[in-house]
Amino acid sequence: MQRAIGYLFAVLLAVTFATSASAAEVRVMISAGFFAVYEELGPAFEKSTGHKLITTRGPSVGDSPEAIPTRLSRGEEADVVIMDGIGVDLLDQKGLTRAGSRVPLAESFIGMVVRAGQPKPDISTMDALRKTLLAAKSIAYSDSSSGTYLSTIGFKKLGVADEISGKTRKVRGPPSGEPVAAVVARGEAEIGFQQVPELIHVPGIDFVGTVPSEVQPPTLYVGALPRNSQQSDAAMALLRFLSSADAATVITKSGMRPLPH
Repeated sequence: MQRAIGYLFAVLLAVTFATSASAAEVRVMISAGFFAVYEELGPAFEKSTGHKLITTRGPSVGDSPEAIPTRLSRGEEADVVIMDGIGVDLLDQKGLTRAGSRVPLAESFIGMVVRAGQPKPDISTMDALRKTLLAAKSIAYSDSSSGTYLSTIGFKKLGVADEISGKTRKVRGPPSGEPVAAVVARGEAEIGFQQVPELIHVPGIDFVGTVPSEVQPPTLYVGALPRNSQQSDAAMALLRFLSSADAATVITKSGMRPLPH
């Protein structure tokens, strides 16, 4: 790990010379899935470059007033967004992003948890997952992209949408809410679904696994510049740093898959 951090500082040194000589305040809007990576590596970026990261959190999609598309639509300012690629697609459609600024960061997957110490149901196949959903007394999912996908597409593919509708719960995420896993850890839901990096580091749960590929949408976390980004050079330097090969160790530790370079 120390060696990897050393490489990261070498990358940052190159980033520093590639960006403006003056330090900038970089306003970052970020969703929960990539936050652990950003939180760990952000201080190194600040120390090496002199830039200061001003962070606002919110879901990639959804009807929350804290959702990143909602924030940008009502005029909140940001220099860079880091979020689920589906959310960036929405921003693109609304003309809220700068063309050609998208930078892929990591691949993520929807997983399931149970309360610590409880039996781990089989979810390895579509039939097994279907049986698990029908048998569960309560089901929680996020108000962001993974939960939106499951509630509008995934459960229908499994043929259980109507049967489970009365026992599902949508959980509002950070900043004002919490991870789905926290609800499961308190015993308020028997099983819970969310992106793996948002599940595995929450105390009081056991990670069961990822859902089958048939109901596993391709999910990339990406960075992009909003249309009115004021610190585009520093923002792109941050994205180059977070997408570098030397960030792979931290990305893997967070529960995501690094992208090939």
